[in-house]
Parts: sequence; C-alpha cells; structure tokens
Amino acid sequence: MEQWRQCGRWLIDCKVLPPNHRVVWPSAVVFDLAQALRDGVLLCQLLHNLSPGSIDLKDINFRPQMSQFLCLKNIRTFLKVCHDKFGLRNSELFDPFDLFDVRDFGKVISAVSRLSLHSIAQNKGISEHDLGEDIYDCVPCEDGGDDIYEDIIKVEVQQPMIRYMQKMSMTEDDKRNCCLLEIQETEAKYYHTLEDIEKNYMSPLRLVLSPADMAAVFINLEDLIKVHHSFLRAIDVSMMVGGSTLAKVFLDFKERLLIYGEYCSHMEHAQNTLNQLLASREDFRQKVEECTLKVQDGKFKLQDLLVVPMQRVLKYHLLLKELLSHSAERPERQQLKEALEAMQDLAMYINEVKRDKETLRKISEFQSSIENLQVKLEEFGRPKIDGELKVRSIVNHTKQDRYLFLFDKVVIVCKRKGYNYELKEIIELLFHKMTDDPMNNKDVKKWSYGFYLIHLQGKQGFQFFCKTEDMKRKWMEQFEMAMSNIKPDKANANHHSFQMYTFDKTTNCKACKMFLRGTFYQGYMCTKCGVGAHKECLEVIPPCKFTSPADLDASGAGPGPKMVAMQNYHGNPAPPGKPVLTFQTGDVLELLRGDPESPWWEGRLVQTRKSGYFPSSSVKPCPVDGRPPISRPPSREIDYTAYPWFAGNMERQQTDNLLKSHASGTYLIRERPAEAERFAISIKFNDEVKHIKVVEKDNWIHITEAKKFDSLLELVEYYQCHSLKESFKQLDTTLKYPYKSRERSASRASSRSPVFTPRVIGTAVARYNFAARDMRELSLREGDVVRIYSRIGGDQGWWKGETNGRVSCPTLRARGWPRCSPHLVRLRQTSTTAMSTPLALSQAPSAISFILTAAQKAGVHRGKLRLQMFTTNPRSHSPGIGYRGLIWIQAPRTLHPVPFLFWAALTAALFKLLVSPQALFAGREVTGLRRTWCPFWVPPAIL
Repeated sequence: MEQWRQCGRWLIDCKVLPPNHRVVWPSAVVFDLAQALRDGVLLCQLLHNLSPGSIDLKDINFRPQMSQFLCLKNIRTFLKVCHDKFGLRNSELFDPFDLFDVRDFGKVISAVSRLSLHSIAQNKGISEHDLGEDIYDCVPCEDGGDDIYEDIIKVEVQQPMIRYMQKMSMTEDDKRNCCLLEIQETEAKYYHTLEDIEKNYMSPLRLVLSPADMAAVFINLEDLIKVHHSFLRAIDVSMMVGGSTLAKVFLDFKERLLIYGEYCSHMEHAQNTLNQLLASREDFRQKVEECTLKVQDGKFKLQDLLVVPMQRVLKYHLLLKELLSHSAERPERQQLKEALEAMQDLAMYINEVKRDKETLRKISEFQSSIENLQVKLEEFGRPKIDGELKVRSIVNHTKQDRYLFLFDKVVIVCKRKGYNYELKEIIELLFHKMTDDPMNNKDVKKWSYGFYLIHLQGKQGFQFFCKTEDMKRKWMEQFEMAMSNIKPDKANANHHSFQMYTFDKTTNCKACKMFLRGTFYQGYMCTKCGVGAHKECLEVIPPCKFTSPADLDASGAGPGPKMVAMQNYHGNPAPPGKPVLTFQTGDVLELLRGDPESPWWEGRLVQTRKSGYFPSSSVKPCPVDGRPPISRPPSREIDYTAYPWFAGNMERQQTDNLLKSHASGTYLIRERPAEAERFAISIKFNDEVKHIKVVEKDNWIHITEAKKFDSLLELVEYYQCHSLKESFKQLDTTLKYPYKSRERSASRASSRSPVFTPRVIGTAVARYNFAARDMRELSLREGDVVRIYSRIGGDQGWWKGETNGRVSCPTLRARGWPRCSPHLVRLRQTSTTAMSTPLALSQAPSAISFILTAAQKAGVHRGKLRLQMFTTNPRSHSPGIGYRGLIWIQAPRTLHPVPFLFWAALTAALFKLLVSPQALFAGREVTGLRRTWCPFWVPPAIL
C-alpha cells in the first residue's frame, strides 16, 4: 500500500479523520490528504489525541478559513510540539511551506510516519468517541452542553400529561397550554440552576480566587441572575391571566437579555481559565469538588453548569415558535410573531457577537506580527484574505515579493521577515478601483495571473500577481466584497450619506427595526442624520431629514434641470468618496443636486439612467429651443481577442455543444457576422444554454434599453457583478466563468480527484433581503430559492447553502460553502398524500419499533428519541372511520451524523404506518424539530 494511504488510515485509527473520509475512497489521490492537512488543524488534533495536554488548544485556530497566516501558525505549533514534547529532530520534520504550498508533501508523510513509530503512539490506547462528520466541530464546543441542558432543565410533567390525554381529546388550546407550561417551568428550573451556581460555587470560591479570576470564570453571571429574577416574575404574572401577555414579556426583556452577548463571547476563555486553575492549584480543585457535591448530588461539574446559560438563551425562539404554531385563533397571535422575531434577532445578535470576538482575536494576532504598525487594525474593518503575492508599482515597474492583509477598508502591504512582517504600505480602498488584467492570463507560468488596483485620481497604482488563476479569482472576489462594504451601491439612497460605522451602543436598523449585530462595524450610519441601517436595508430607509435646500430643489416631484456635457469625463479627477458618473461630449444629464459653489454635482444620464457625481465645470444648461443635442462621436473599435470570454466567430449550435459540458454560469461572447446584431452573449444556466443579442445603436451597446454602455467590455464587467435578472426575469445569474478559463481549470482538475459535491438536504425561500459581508456568506433577495447543504450549527445562526448557482467557496470542504441564516428563510413544505391504510392499536408497538430502527440506522441513539402512543376520548369516535390517536415524538435538536437521514427514514416509516405523515413537517424546520404530534386513526373493526 502506498505510504500516503497508510498515513490516511493511521489518522483514521487515531480518530483524527472520520472513517469515511475521501482519502480512503478508491478514487483518492495524494492531493486529497494534503488538502485535508494543509491548514494544520488535524495535525494539532493528532498530537492532542496521542497525548492530551501536550498541545495547548488555545494555540490552535480551529477555523483558519485557509488564511495563510493562521494556517502557518497552526503548522508551526505542530512542529514545535513534535520537537519539544515528542523529541523529533528538526531534520525529521518539514518546513511549514512544504505542507501549506504542497511543496514537498513527502516530507510531511515522513514526519507523520516517524510520529506513528514514537513510543507514545505505540503504547497509546485511544478510546472510542463520537467524532462526527467534521473534525472542525471539535472546537471548544459552542453547543456541546446541549445534552447537559436537557438533563438539567427537563420538567417532570410527562405522566400527568399522559393521563390527561388518555381521558380526553387534546385540542389546540390544550397544546397551547402545554407550551405555556413548558416555558414557565423550564424558566423556573433555569433560574434555580443560576441560583445554585451563585450559592454553591461563586460564594465559596470568592475565598480562594482573586476578583480577576472570579470575573474570568463566571463572567457576568450575577447580572444574568438579576435579569432572570425579574423575567421569571413577569412570566408568572402573565400565566396568572392565561399567558395572553407572554409575548409582551419577551418583547420588554429583549434589550435586557443583550447581556448574553458578553457571556457567550467569553465562554471559551472562561472554560480555559477554569481548566488551568484546576490543573495548577490543588486548593482550588479540592474546593470545586466540595462545591460540586452540593449541587444535584454532584451529578454535574462546574464546567457543565457554565454552559447552560448559553444554551438557554438560544432556546427562547424555539419555544415561542412552538407556542405560535398552536395560537392560530388567538388575539395575541400578531404580538407572538413579533416576540418570535425579537428572540430570533436576539439569537442572531449573540451569535454575531461571538463571531466578532473571534475575529478580533484573529486581528490581534495580525497586529502583533506586523512591525512598525502605528494604527489599530480593527479600525480597518474585518479581515478578508491574506497571503503572498507579487506586487508591482505602476510607477517604478519593479515586481516584489510581498505579504498582503486585505481588510474592508485597506490593504496592508508587508515584507516577510521570518515569522513576522515589516509594514511597507497601507492602501486605502476608498480611493481605488480594481480592474482585471486578462492579458497576463495567457501565460501559464506561476505568478503571471494579475489584476490592477488603480487610484481614482490617477495617482499611485499597483499591479498584483497571483500564483494560479484560482488564487487570482479568490483575491479579486475578496477585493470586490471589501469595496462593496465600504462603497455600497445604495450608500446615497434617498439623499442619505451612509458610511460603514462602529456603534458604541446597541442600535436598531431604521428600516427593519432589528439589531445591528456584532461588536464593531455592525452596519452603516448616515453622516447627515445619524440613522443606522443594515447593508441590505439602505435602499428602503426613509428619506434623510437633513437634506439641504439644494437637494430638495433637485429632487422634487418633477425632473431636475437638463444639462449637456461640454467635454468627456471618465472619472479623473474623482469625486471624493462619491460614485462617479462618466459621460461623453453631448450627453444629456438631469441634475439631481447641485450647489453653485460646489465643484461636484450629482446627476443622472437621461439615456441610460445611470447616476453619480461629476465636475460642475464639465456641463452647461441644455438648450431649450428643441434642437437635438450634439451627437456622440463613434466609440473606437476594441480588440477583444485577448479576453478569456471572447470566442470570435461561432455559430449557435457550436456554442451549445461547447457550453453544455461546463458549469452553470459559464459564458462566452461570440461574433455573428451574418446577423444584424454583431455580438451575442451565450451562457449556461440551469442545464440550458441561453443566447442574448447585444444591440449596438447610436454608438451605445446594450442588451436592454434600460441599461446602456460605452463598450462591450463595460457591458461584460457590469454583468459580471449584476444579475441578468435585471433584464431577463428567468435568468438570475451573473456572468461568472469565462469559458476559456473554465477549460484551463478543467484540464488541470482532470488530473486530480473528482470534486466533492454536497448533497442537497432541503430547499428554502428567502423571507427578506440579506447582504453578505464576506465571501463565506451568501447574499439573498426576498423570494430567492436556497438549496440547503447542511443545517449543522443552525442554532449558531448559520446554515450552509447555495442559491441560483451563486457558490463562491471551494467545494472540497463542506465548511467552505457560503452560509445563510435559518432565520432569513422559510423551509419549503413537500406535499404528501394521505395513506388509506389505518394504524391499528395492535400495530402500535411495531410502529414504535420501526421508527426506532430507522433512527438507529441514521445514527440516532435509542436513548435520545422518545416515542409514546395514546388513544383519545372514545366519544370523539368518527362513524365508519374509527378513533383518533396521537404519537408523541421528542427528538434531539441536532442529530448525528446527518440529521436529514433520520427524518427521511422517519418519513418513510410514517408513510408505511400512518394515515397522515404530513403533520410531521407542517410549519416546522425539519432538523430544528424538537417535539411534535403525529395523528393516526384506529378502525372500529378491531375494537
């Protein structure tokens, strides 16, 4: 057996890789193993499995997202521990770049082989444990306390409920009352748990811990106790009047529950501090053991109890969702909807705070590694990508090796000095634009794939060179995302002037009233009126209250004054911080706003409806005598042959044959010399090849009258960023992949293993707009259909999915797929046909057995699934049909390993045994399901 295959199997034996990892597939190649190891996470996990405690898990970045800086840091941590703790010599190890760049993967295999022969590895008995699908889920757990939460907060109301249901039919009001009771009693149990922590741990441990250590371990738990004392009292008061005011209680406490953001974001640090204290101080360890015996007879450790608050706050929206489903006829239903949205918003806010804390830790690592850096990196927004590129200044034409850190606002250009970096330049993106350099793509040498960053006022510019075409695509996508964050399209909508902003206090979006989430650069603030907004809400914000008189005059009910261009304007000089409107001599503009004293006016081209800013000196009032404006000079001919999307003269059938084997979104521009329209766009979308005529008229180029361009190149660049849906409703895609670049990529990929494609486990529809902030996220428009690939981590606020072919991350790792929030979408329901075979009482045991068997096959442990079957009141007998009954199903919130497998098996069981399995899914998220009722009918013949 090849050595790399032996290495892969040994990593599986060490519980580092799952048993079905693709490295053991017959089609696997060595690149698959290299790809799995190159971020360093699995290698660090290997050392921890071989010798727990040999590596400090705090030193590992479990989600490096292929950041070169973080991946190399992980690899160096692995190498240091191999040398210091396992005694491997430097000559037996490898250089970090041998792995990250797959420069010499043989050395990596050799080092792992030597590690496997070490006495620790030879003598170590690694116990069986539940690895899960993805080793990256071994991060110090964000929801690892879920089973603990269930044990601590569970309410013993089951037996009375069973007796009640055996006596009479359970109406919607009965189910609603059950939901209300669950909310009240679980809240009471939770509050008592908090009191136990304060009384039995916090008070005694103050005698042995410093105030700083107390704050590190227990965070703001005292504040949580005060809030929940009031919260529980308010719930109890509401229950005295039948729970009709419960929604208002949740709405009133939404702001006060924001303190969970601080608690949850510091939870990992608290657990690490606690573990260090237990390991280093014997007096503290003995005191904690003494305290533990006083809490529920020592059943739960302090580490377990500290996780419970994080689990509880993320349960509120699930409890309200169930209550809402049984409140269809209640007068307070609308307020319940608002309360549900409020708790969903709270959960998303808390998850975003946790995410931002992790981002700030990453930024801090960047900061400490860059010498002579005098500014705080967090002021530049969120990091997008980092890595080595070659940089050439447009002025001195010298190509140099540089390390780049791209943030929302700037590019930090550094020179690598060992493991640190020397600052060379900070480039502000606000004053630059990015353009492609397709000419270099014809060279297949390394570091020949380039693009430009050009100053808007013609000052210093830069050319960046990437090692591969795929790397260039990733960098350009991240540049586009960063620029769209600091210069969003709708920044000046309704006369506002929005800028990305860090809000010191929790702020609500002016449009949707939901939180601006996170801890820094949470959204956008208008510099005129001070209102805050999400990126996706900018276009629907009400008009600015501080609009100047000139703005009002130019934006009244009627069109503004017409102006005619006296000279060409192509964006140089550029309006500071404003979008540019380019035009040519003779173009007619409609003035939107213009102060006579200002050098910059805002206007809109009459013919194309483009808007932006331009020099006031370049236009004059349009003549009113009815004479036509000056005609535009014809645009010069451009040679497009160098561009990867240009196919030259090509017939329609030939185009169909060429594109049908390519991915959705692949396109080309072809010439049609025999036709009236010289060019056509051909693009593959949803397994079909579509053809669009490009119209050339009056020296303009367009595919629709509503949007015209100066050249074919400008048209292509526009639709590379904007969906063709603007012109063709059924064609919701951008121009994604030039066919030539796809052919080159395919030829290279053919020598590697097949691309892993995630399985679609469901579809959903976007409830409202969402604007992505980085390439891991997925922008959505209301009504978009989303294909769901994974709901793991849904209670952290994110799913993995794809919409309209918009997938921007590598498919080799499922965790790389873009994410969408489960709160942004509603699941599509699949209609089911009622079965005619009734379920007899005598079949009840076999039905439960069938479902449990299906659950076990899907990886659900029998103890995690609770099933009970009841008959209802005989007086509810339906003549000729039988008696009604219910199956009560209570399942874990997330199931291992693949949640959908269980629900698919359960659906099959219900189809076989029940009258109406449709009730299982009605109005519920499939994998978010906690408990439900499934009806069945008992035929009278067997009674």
